[in-house]
Amino acid sequence: MCTVVIRVPDSADEPTRVLAIRDEDPGRPWNPLGRWWPEPHDGIVGVRDVRAGGAWLAADPDSGRLAVLLNRADESTRPESELVSRGGLVLDAVAGRSPSGAPATHGFNLVEVEGSRARVLTWDGVTLRTTELAPGTHMIAHDDVDDPATPRITRWLSDFQAAEPAGGGRWWMPWVEVLERSAELPPTDDGAIIRDNRPYGYPTLSLLACVASVSADDVEVHYGELTRPGEWGGLALE
Repeated sequence: MCTVVIRVPDSADEPTRVLAIRDEDPGRPWNPLGRWWPEPHDGIVGVRDVRAGGAWLAADPDSGRLAVLLNRADESTRPESELVSRGGLVLDAVAGRSPSGAPATHGFNLVEVEGSRARVLTWDGVTLRTTELAPGTHMIAHDDVDDPATPRITRWLSDFQAAEPAGGGRWWMPWVEVLERSAELPPTDDGAIIRDNRPYGYPTLSLLACVASVSADDVEVHYGELTRPGEWGGLALE
């Protein structure tokens, strides 16, 4: 039940801005932002899932590509023995290989950014479809883009749209301020972004966040972990 906020620019001369909050089981180990992969993914920077070896978020600065994965419920009837980890989709995406056909994974929303363009590939276990993102600020969680049926999107999308990225190096601060306000809600509230999903039957809590600025010839990513899973205690993005 991760959350992504993305601002697609009006001009190809401007960068795409991304804020991604990761919800995961705290007992599932991960490596923080870094270069963890050998060939053919040498040069890719990302947050690595230790168990499966894939990525939650990854970027290839040389190609100006970034991808981030959000889990989504699906209607697949494939047995688990035929399914593979979704984390490999992120590494393929930043290498320019988007999923096609019928992916052998559980459902997902895969956010792909290339310079000033962005799209979301959605797989529900039956149909793979693509949503091109128009210029402006959008939110993605575990359903559709800007989905009014997702309470956190209904509650906070307009706030993120009103919080224009700042000038200078710490462009993400207006969005972090919205995130801080959102944390006044209990982490089990349907409208919360910093979440504790355990009461809903998922062992996941908000653990960390990344912000990224994506241009045609570079990707700059900053990473920060919450002091305590599912609780707001500030967020130092390094």
